[in-house]
Amino acid sequence: MSIRGDQFMWLLVMFDLPVKTKQERKHATQFRQFLLRDGYMMLQWSNYVRICNGLERSQKHIERLKAHVPPKGSVRLLHITDRQYGRMQILLGTTREKRQERHEKRGHQLVLF
Repeated sequence: MSIRGDQFMWLLVMFDLPVKTKQERKHATQFRQFLLRDGYMMLQWSNYVRICNGLERSQKHIERLKAHVPPKGSVRLLHITDRQYGRMQILLGTTREKRQERHEKRGHQLVLF
């Protein structure tokens, strides 16, 4: 499978940064702020995504990202097509209210012992 140059691409950045010291927290905050300034959206706490128009633009953002990686911790980058991103599945757990609702629909369970 090849990637065309005019295709929309998604950059998914996942990171785990240390935040024990004041300096580490500062680096982590600066990195998050850089991601937001560079057009990334937060998917989850340490997962950010950005759409790019074409392979060339996405390479430009990858180079920009590499220049802002904090000195400690790990940052992972996944480069995927718009079609692949569109196949993402969002799995949600049930809330306590929904579990309670289901329990009430089933009725009370008979306890034998």
